[in-house]
Amino acid sequence: MAAEELRDQPGDQLGEPVVADRAPAVTRGAADPVKALMHRHRELCERAVDPLEIAAALEAHGVTDRTATHFRHRDVFSLAEEMYARVPRAGDTAPRPETPDTPKAHADWAVLTLLPGALCAAVVTGVRYTEGRPRLAVTVVGVLAVAFAVRAARSRGPLHATRPWSPTPSTRAWTYWLVAYALLGDGLIAAALDGGPDGPPTGSSDSSWPIALSSVLALSAACAPAAWCAHLFAVRARRRLATSRALEEFASSVKPLLLGVFALFLCVLGGLLVLCGAVLDEPVAYAGTGALGALLLLARLLTVHGFRHAPAVMLAATGVAEAAALLSVFGSRLPGCEALAVPVETVVDAWGAGAIPALVCGAAALVLLLHATRTLTRASAHVAHGDAP
Repeated sequence: MAAEELRDQPGDQLGEPVVADRAPAVTRGAADPVKALMHRHRELCERAVDPLEIAAALEAHGVTDRTATHFRHRDVFSLAEEMYARVPRAGDTAPRPETPDTPKAHADWAVLTLLPGALCAAVVTGVRYTEGRPRLAVTVVGVLAVAFAVRAARSRGPLHATRPWSPTPSTRAWTYWLVAYALLGDGLIAAALDGGPDGPPTGSSDSSWPIALSSVLALSAACAPAAWCAHLFAVRARRRLATSRALEEFASSVKPLLLGVFALFLCVLGGLLVLCGAVLDEPVAYAGTGALGALLLLARLLTVHGFRHAPAVMLAATGVAEAAALLSVFGSRLPGCEALAVPVETVVDAWGAGAIPALVCGAAALVLLLHATRTLTRASAHVAHGDAP
């Protein structure tokens, strides 16, 4: 993509573009303030399909409408139009694509996204119908198999981060911790507040420490709809990039698309939770699991499009908050530390143990949603993004 030639310096860790002041300095008294910028990025202008591609690349480099005024233009798009018009493009004699390439659906990643749900269903079945050491073996092998399946699903297709920055090991660790809490956390906190737990966790809902099999099964099965929602967002955003005539027009058209895809995923996840709860005949933590699913989807969308810092921070903050809730309950058993459990006990008494992940994950998901509506609606988030294989 021609936009990559303009990205001389990477953005900061918050996913923000480089500060515009790093663009070429412009002398106010110069007769032709665009000339230096045009000369520096001549190859970009020659290869650009239209002015919007140049505008998106300028935006990715940190050039804002305010910066454009130093080049005697009202906005970035107006500046890009002049650069596009004034530089002879090397592709004038060659046929140009009418629309930018869009990620296409492939059978390989479609199958890979179904694998986590299928393996998790097999593990849940094994846990339900085994006892003792066989159950432990099924659990350990099953957890490893599902973890590898999720990683494989993210290695290709719309959930694959093709930019050089990818999730760090700590981000993956926090993600696994959040899923583990969805499986064990609510039951463990409820049992701890009642003076337990009195024994190891089991899949039975009448145990002193029940595990939420339906929540994890629904989250694993949600890998497939998450991939298709990410694919839908990428394809529609690319098409709107081809038809938009200004950065503001593109942003205003992509924001409803992003919110619609997000709502579609939540609806599908809700249906999976209902189905899994009915099949397994156990209560379902709709709020907590739904909030966690929303958080994971938004974190992945941002990571795929190159904004990794905010998801990493929010996943870590959420994991720390849930870990602190558990530790405070058990820490309150130490002499003189009874007050540690008061906040968690108050929330659980009012709304139940499932309110803790619902509040924590919900707040983090809301922050990422606001961040996504500001970053994923930029043209630069899509023109510089490599296609999914």
